[in-house]
Amino acid sequence: QVQLVESGGGLVQPGGSLRLSCAASANFFSIYDLGWYRQAPGKQRELVASITSGFSTIYADSAKGRFTISRDNAKKTVYLQMNNLKPVDTAVYICNLHTVYRDYWGQGTQVTVSS
Repeated sequence: QVQLVESGGGLVQPGGSLRLSCAASANFFSIYDLGWYRQAPGKQRELVASITSGFSTIYADSAKGRFTISRDNAKKTVYLQMNNLKPVDTAVYICNLHTVYRDYWGQGTQVTVSS
């Protein structure tokens, strides 16, 4: 059973930065694709960024140029560095681990961007 535990969320002013972390309990972590999603109140969950086992990355248009996804296979952790945060980035950020059999999700960490 895979467990994903996010951390690093919080309250930040517009223009500020946060670094989210997601620690996984999965064996063979390095072979899985990983992603960060977010869900704002009343909205559907959306992909923010993803990183493959080969370290290829994809970003939502809203994240390009501001967010960076990375992974540390030795620590079984995926990160999301978020810079120049905006109020529209306010959401619960949720970690995803993708396997051919199923997707695993974390509980999420709240990010609130407000002055």
